[in-house]
Amino acid sequence: MAVTIEELYRNYGILADAKDNLSQHKDAYQVILDGVKGGPKEKRLAAQFIPKFFSSFPELADAAINAQLDLCEDEDVSIRRQAIKELPRFATGENILRVADILTQLLQTEDTAEFNQVNTALVSIFKSDAKGTLGGLFSQILQGEDVVRERAIKFLSLKIKTLPEDVMTKEVEDFVFAETKKVLEDVTGEEFVLLMRVVSGLRILQTVSGRQQLVELVVEQAFLEQALNPADPDTVDRLLQCTRQALPLFSKNVHSTRFVTYFCEHVLPNLSKLTTPVADLDIQLEVLKLLAEMSPYCGDMEKLESNLNMLFTKLVEYMPLPPDEAENGENAVSEEPKLQFSYVECLLFGFHQLGKKLPDFLLDKVEAEQLKDFKIRLQYFARGLQVYIRQLRVALQGKTGDSLKTDENKIKVVALKITNNINVLIKDLFHNPPSYKSTVTLSWKPVQKMEAAAAAAYSDGVSTIKKQLPVLPRRDARQIYNPPSGKYSATIGTYETRGGFRGGRGRGFGTRGNRSRGRIY
Repeated sequence: MAVTIEELYRNYGILADAKDNLSQHKDAYQVILDGVKGGPKEKRLAAQFIPKFFSSFPELADAAINAQLDLCEDEDVSIRRQAIKELPRFATGENILRVADILTQLLQTEDTAEFNQVNTALVSIFKSDAKGTLGGLFSQILQGEDVVRERAIKFLSLKIKTLPEDVMTKEVEDFVFAETKKVLEDVTGEEFVLLMRVVSGLRILQTVSGRQQLVELVVEQAFLEQALNPADPDTVDRLLQCTRQALPLFSKNVHSTRFVTYFCEHVLPNLSKLTTPVADLDIQLEVLKLLAEMSPYCGDMEKLESNLNMLFTKLVEYMPLPPDEAENGENAVSEEPKLQFSYVECLLFGFHQLGKKLPDFLLDKVEAEQLKDFKIRLQYFARGLQVYIRQLRVALQGKTGDSLKTDENKIKVVALKITNNINVLIKDLFHNPPSYKSTVTLSWKPVQKMEAAAAAAYSDGVSTIKKQLPVLPRRDARQIYNPPSGKYSATIGTYETRGGFRGGRGRGFGTRGNRSRGRIY
């Protein structure tokens, strides 16, 4: 016979009045446990009464947790929410791991209010026993169903950074790092990004050695020991995602050498062959931007000369020769060269950074004819910059505030930044011997407000470039220059962070197999 409301209240009264003699009323508590077999009203009462006296009957602990768990899986969402709300009261002693495991599994709910209740409950037990709660979370991340794993990882990435130091002790952070390394042995791209967000915020990893450990984690995922297959979009995407995760970790003490070396040896030679699963992504520009950002943090490099030579070769590819003249001296070219400013900014910057390590490269390692050819290309490019910078300055003249925030003017401001960066870097190369002393901020780096960037560009305009240009031989000096259709990216200020590598999941990124949903334990 099902337990009635009256019986539940009567036995509740017995237990409430028992005070120090609670343990002698095991039968009364069993009646309350049996309330989970009743109707909706009985279940709601049981959801409240069971946790209230839970600690007084350790011999019935398993039965009590199982009874509350039945309510957490009830068809009535209001009963489920009430039962979930009370679950943290069971999270004591040895039970913390099981309660955390149960709550983690409950993250799979599709009911928003219920999902929020589970999140609140998890945060609550986190504050009472962080390591035990993490044990339950990581247990499901490593062994649970895909939807539970996904939501548990997202929970960690969002909540762990909000917990105070007295909760996230060194012991707890060590546990997080150790467990995360286990998970990283088999992850999807999105999971990798979220887990790196988790460990990157740990205080124990804010030291130089800690950052180096994080870089090592990324290196393992990037497969830098393998040759790149440019025709496999997921392989390319993996490399880009790993590089993006490593980039914030690099510093003067944590070097980017392995990544820069890999880009020079495997990526640049295949630049035109690269493929990507991301729609509308200029994969070549994305790669060059990453290389440029990493290059200031490159340490000693075994094959510095060959890597510099690869950068030099690619730079030459994007710096066209002046068009040929007709016999009458007029420009007879049918199609003007396209100057790809965004590409050249990245390549020049990378060449400039590595060139500091071998400043005599151009004079000692490049053949005389090659060097002569390079200087002609530089001059032609520099003269194109003069015209283009002048046009951009005129277009932006007098514009401030909201007028600079239109899409068209945003692009022009970025273009002006790009061209002025190239101007500064080219001037260094015109020195004899070439200099690598100038400093520029890459155009997509958000270091200045738009108005300030425009103002700086005006003050660093065309006049400086004119002073640095050497005199061209007569044939090239007479070229009539037509402004090129320069290439720069309207979305240059952002990287797209995405997840979801496809393919098998052996070690590293892949796609996890689906599991059917089973009962929560």
